[in-house]
Amino acid sequence: MTATLDESTVRPATDSAVRLSGVHKTFGQGERGVTALAGVDLDVAPGEFVCLLGASGCGKTTLLNLVAGLEKPTAGEIERNSSRPAVMFQEAALMPWLTAAANVELPLRLAGISRSERKNRTIELLDLVRLSGVGGKRPHELSGGMRQRVALARALASALHTSDGSLPSLLLMDEPFSALDAITRDVLQAELVRVWRSTGAAAVFVTHDVREAVRLGQRVVLLSSRPGRVVQEWQVADLSPADEAETVTVINQRLREVISSHAAA
Repeated sequence: MTATLDESTVRPATDSAVRLSGVHKTFGQGERGVTALAGVDLDVAPGEFVCLLGASGCGKTTLLNLVAGLEKPTAGEIERNSSRPAVMFQEAALMPWLTAAANVELPLRLAGISRSERKNRTIELLDLVRLSGVGGKRPHELSGGMRQRVALARALASALHTSDGSLPSLLLMDEPFSALDAITRDVLQAELVRVWRSTGAAAVFVTHDVREAVRLGQRVVLLSSRPGRVVQEWQVADLSPADEAETVTVINQRLREVISSHAAA
């Protein structure tokens, strides 16, 4: 699932995969208008893995949709250095009538890549997500975890194979593991880190799970309750198990403070 960014609100960023400057987003107008984001500043470096964290309704998904071009900001600028960001949603959203391989191949076909090249790249991507041998199966024949792996391969097909090779790729992920059982989620989290490291793509990963954010990200960005704005960030790359546990505790406490301050307002 790929969205091409609107060039009237998005400009190339020379040293970032994506940069948001003073971004506001309001839905509706007048008294009925709802402000989802208010003055968001965020810079994601090429190849960086950033997790967006916050309470339900704080604007995490809205922010991701703005970067993906699915929504336009009300004010502010989004600069990006990625020709075609790819989005992975909570649901795999696979085409049920297509095989796993055909789902992965779809963005390559839309990009005008030759048939033989599409086939080769699809095989490589399915192998990358450890699904070699299941390309001929349709979504209903796959487990939930396998469907999400297909969705990841499809997103990578879009993010990695539609640029001219000079631009860093950008993968946007909206709570893609939230509907999975705990064991499958743990496995796919580890697989995602492995795949991300092997591709060099920048990733923006939306979650409400503090432990997931600390485990996956190099940096965790906390949004306030609505209207969302960046209130704090943590560098979490390569933490020891003890430091990881302590960081989860610290972020959980800060998240509770943010939620409590909103409820008291």
